[in-house]
Amino acid sequence: MAIGIKRVDEEPVLVGRPLSIEDLVAVARHHRKVALCPDARLRIDASRNAIEAIVRAGDTGPAVYGVNTGFGALAETRIAERDLVALQRNLVRSHACGVGPDLGRAEVRAMMVLRAQVVAFGYSGVRAEVVDMLLAMLNADVVPRVPAKGSVGASGDLAPLAHLALSLIGEGEVLTANGGTEPSRAALERAKLQPIQLAAKEGLALINGTQYMTAIGALALADALDLAKIADIAGATSLEALKGSTKPFDARLMAVRPHPGQAAVAQNLRGLLAKSEIMESHRECGKVQDPYSLRCMPQVHGATRDSLAFAVEVLTREINSVTDNPTVLLDDGAGGTEVVSGGNFHGQPVALALDLAAIATAELANISERRVEQLVNPMLSSGLTPFLAPNSGLHSGFMIAQVASAALVSENKVLCHPASVDSIPSSAGREDHVSMGSISAYKLATVVENTANALSIELIVACAGIDQRRPLRSSEAVESAYKAIRERVPALVEDRPLYTDFASVRDLVRVGAIVGAVEGSIGQLA
Repeated sequence: MAIGIKRVDEEPVLVGRPLSIEDLVAVARHHRKVALCPDARLRIDASRNAIEAIVRAGDTGPAVYGVNTGFGALAETRIAERDLVALQRNLVRSHACGVGPDLGRAEVRAMMVLRAQVVAFGYSGVRAEVVDMLLAMLNADVVPRVPAKGSVGASGDLAPLAHLALSLIGEGEVLTANGGTEPSRAALERAKLQPIQLAAKEGLALINGTQYMTAIGALALADALDLAKIADIAGATSLEALKGSTKPFDARLMAVRPHPGQAAVAQNLRGLLAKSEIMESHRECGKVQDPYSLRCMPQVHGATRDSLAFAVEVLTREINSVTDNPTVLLDDGAGGTEVVSGGNFHGQPVALALDLAAIATAELANISERRVEQLVNPMLSSGLTPFLAPNSGLHSGFMIAQVASAALVSENKVLCHPASVDSIPSSAGREDHVSMGSISAYKLATVVENTANALSIELIVACAGIDQRRPLRSSEAVESAYKAIRERVPALVEDRPLYTDFASVRDLVRVGAIVGAVEGSIGQLA
């Protein structure tokens, strides 16, 4: 089931208690307010007391990674008590090494929510002021500038999170509403916020974790789930235009191979194709079987849905996980604490899930392009004009629409090489296995966008096929999708540049207008 925002809620999203991907989307894209869960402050204070005790022990106390030691390969270098504040500031500055294009505002807002969530669970040993600052910046829409590249996914997303942390201390830049940047300090002053001075461990607590890959991955995953519905609608429209059969979607057939995604897609297709005049017109045509791209939609689209469902489980767990290092473990019995170094920052679980999600999403575009080929190829299209052109030869119609789709599909195939199978040791070999989950996330976002464009192309081409089946009408659901598209994109009566048509339908997909039109006519899709 796709993740979407059903309504704008006045209640803020509370960090420090379990969040869903839907909550993350609400804050990141729809500017839902955020607040700290009431009981979180007590947990935060308790873990901070443990760090303060280490600081009070001074230079004769125990060495604790990231509190009074250097970082990475410098973990055995003891730092004097007088330098502990400078240590944290230097950490944030030195790790702000991002390169490439800036992330969008939504992606950075998602990172901020997730970083606040980690700290609010009360295992990071930071002061409550750090969480308060993150939440205040979110509510004031002060969004740090974060370059998109530079993380290897362990020890967490260090470089991107360091850029985020820079803005909290009044350094670096923030994104402006018009797409530019300005100094963080100026934006904080305008929002009446004071930069914070990082205390012991707080710089490390802000940059050590998987919030870059999880933020980008979760937003892309939400979009991929929405595309699963679009794929069913596009496929149903193509099947109508190609005079395909609904028999392969029989519920009894699905029951003997009970994959849940397959069953859901078949259910959608039965609903999408019900009561169609086009379908009735060829019921006794004698055609035995449709091509796989039509007949196997439940199996292909369904496998995508099952894979995305797994990724949702992993990302939801990660959203509600503590990925800090070291971690302050509170003993609820005796009241003691222990600061333990571990590897919860490692992004491998997320990296693998996002690589799978990219492969799964790409398959929606892959099979979609094959349906476009069925529509434009006169050897395959059951009587439609070559390339669906009004006057084939004089007009080229949708000849290059299929080429554009093929280009997107081919790019996706390159992007679907899993980033998680790669690793380059860093930090003088101390960090000798890394996840590359940041690259998995970035690739997924690109694959999702390519797939959205490919499905938009299919919808346009399939609607042209429906035009050639008139005066027969398709099913109620397909007619609803057709009407929503035709309100923005007129029928092709002579050749014209199609790129604006593609962009218009992509916009309809982005805002949920096509799914909304269909569900308004036949009810909720699975």
